[in-house]
Amino acid sequence: MNLWSAIDIGLKEIRANKARSILTMLGVILGVASLVAMSAMTKGMENGMKESLVAAGGLATIRIEHEDDLPLHQRHLVDRAKGVTLHDVYALQESAPLVYQITPLIERWGFRSGVNVSYGGKRMRPYKFAGSWPDIISIEQHIIEHGRMFTQFDDDEARSVCVIGTDIRNDLFGDPEELGRTVVPIGETIFVNNQPLTIVGMFQHYESEAFRKRKEEAKREAELAKAEGREPKETRMRDEFIFRLKNRSIYIPLNTMLIKFKNDDDAPIGDDAHLTTLKMKIRDIEHLEPAIQQAYNVLMHTHQGILDFEFRTKEDDAEEVGAAIKNARRSGGIIAAISLIVGGIGIMNIMLASITERVREIGIRKSVGATTLDVFVQILVESVVISFIGGALGLAASVGLIETLRILTPTANAPMLTAPPMILAFGCSVAVGVIAGLFPAIKASKLQPIEALKYG
Repeated sequence: MNLWSAIDIGLKEIRANKARSILTMLGVILGVASLVAMSAMTKGMENGMKESLVAAGGLATIRIEHEDDLPLHQRHLVDRAKGVTLHDVYALQESAPLVYQITPLIERWGFRSGVNVSYGGKRMRPYKFAGSWPDIISIEQHIIEHGRMFTQFDDDEARSVCVIGTDIRNDLFGDPEELGRTVVPIGETIFVNNQPLTIVGMFQHYESEAFRKRKEEAKREAELAKAEGREPKETRMRDEFIFRLKNRSIYIPLNTMLIKFKNDDDAPIGDDAHLTTLKMKIRDIEHLEPAIQQAYNVLMHTHQGILDFEFRTKEDDAEEVGAAIKNARRSGGIIAAISLIVGGIGIMNIMLASITERVREIGIRKSVGATTLDVFVQILVESVVISFIGGALGLAASVGLIETLRILTPTANAPMLTAPPMILAFGCSVAVGVIAGLFPAIKASKLQPIEALKYG
């Protein structure tokens, strides 16, 4: 018996027992679909993570923050702990050559510290209200679309100027999509906690690539619905937090923040001015550890050995998210493997049942010249045909499942379908068919013609 005849017989057996064959394939279909869908979801998460890291300044950015919880052996020095100050910035500039860009930051988070912004009767809260130096624009990967960034002169004079994100403009001056025109509020004066600030610049609108594609799809669907006279379907979408944060931020000169937005009247203004954060960049990611050690040595000197500061790097965030993705991939793989094993058991079961029904037929074939190998190949090929069709249906089901996930959970980390997981999942389904068919094929090939002809 040639291979094509064996495949033809396998297809006839499937057609003859449609319901039983579909139920047998179900485990394989679910296993393949879940494996591909999980891979697509983790790929979407990975892409979103990479975009967020770049938007936040990349792996070469180091963040130094105040640490309230001193080590146990230094708890008695808590009154001397000043945290990160402007003096640290100048010390690092002089004594840490591996760090080429250092910028102080005083950050106030609108939803925690009560920062209110108003204009013409409209009020809103920014995600971030920060005082810094002009070079914060390069460290945090900002791009000015309209106007300009505040300058060193603005900082020296503590001028009441600010640069805003697009969501600040949208809430106070109107959303261009709703107005049908672009609003550029350069020169307008807004009030932050009743302090006037003149807008001198506005950042570009930030959004992830996946979110942009989802918005375009939603827009096309709305236009199509309108053309057909249908009510457009409401789609609620939220981009990654880092992009929303950048769009909903206000930046002012550091001295303006220190003088006009002090929380404490006794707070120092000069070199001893308290900072919430100090950000710095290194030229080469390979020098990350030496740069951190160099900065640590400088700060240990300026802080007189008190460990009231901590380092945060994007590498830490990347490792945390990478570990989460790896765990998700592993969990999804286990679930898919269980489904495939169940599918394999189903295939083995149906092949054993098929052999029981066809014992006399196998006896007749052997008695007229079919060899043991012919019977073995026929049963094995039938098993592989079932798993092959199940794998193909599983791939089709995975495409539908991924599209359903995109509709139900329209986030920036949309599932991304790629070829390698599909090939792997299909290969696993065929392998399951081969393994599941071995025992029934061996059992059928060992049947003795005389005993088989007596059966039934």
